Amino acid sequence: MSKAQTRTDTAKFALALGDDALTMGQRLSEWISNGPFLEEDIALANVALDFAGRARMFLTYAGELEGEGRSEDDLAFFRDCREFSNLLIFELPVGDFANTMARQYLIDAFEVPYFGALSQSKDETIAAIAAKAVKECRYHLRRSRDWILRLGDGSEESHRRVHQAFIDVWPFVAELFEMPEYEARLVAAGIAADRAALRAGWQSEVEATLREATLEVPDDDRVIRGGREGIHTEHLGHMLSQMQFMQRAYPGLEW
Repeated sequence: MSKAQTRTDTAKFALALGDDALTMGQRLSEWISNGPFLEEDIALANVALDFAGRARMFLTYAGELEGEGRSEDDLAFFRDCREFSNLLIFELPVGDFANTMARQYLIDAFEVPYFGALSQSKDETIAAIAAKAVKECRYHLRRSRDWILRLGDGSEESHRRVHQAFIDVWPFVAELFEMPEYEARLVAAGIAADRAALRAGWQSEVEATLREATLEVPDDDRVIRGGREGIHTEHLGHMLSQMQFMQRAYPGLEW
């Protein structure tokens, strides 16, 4: 693979990971002032900030690699939804607290091993961002797993809600382990991590947690995908209309 091809592929890869983090951070920020109690409100805000910080690093690097003079703000605020390449699981509405924690746990259980593997990337910038991210992900996983146990093995109502939450989000899980052609090329080049290789470990971790929480593992009979190709749910457009309003109304705005 030529250096030019590797640079183009790495730019797409960094942009996709930035979009994942950006949409997740924006979604979690919707809980600010709406958390179930003060400590959890602050915790959700801190996790949102972790994702936002990761988004900034990946988007900045993507902009540098593409060489078109676009900054992290340009990439975050001046692209339309079909130009975003985040996986669909990240853009889903927060729903109730059970929905938020079910989605968060499934993502955290994936991201700990994924960013651990990605921290060994031959691309020094990707490796550095991943090394920072995995430390945050370990905290995120401890927290979200604890909430799944509390909700699943709690009251009848909390059990019912988190059970339904896993059913609702499960069809979007498969995308976490799929790779477009450019990412597969980067895996072969030692720059990206092999998502598919993480599926068995993730499945074992999740099933053990759900059993401990007295919850059933949802069926794998329905898969919804398309995020990396820019095919999104209707929810992303509504989210971007709020997230991007200030920069589109006042281009070049700086704090």
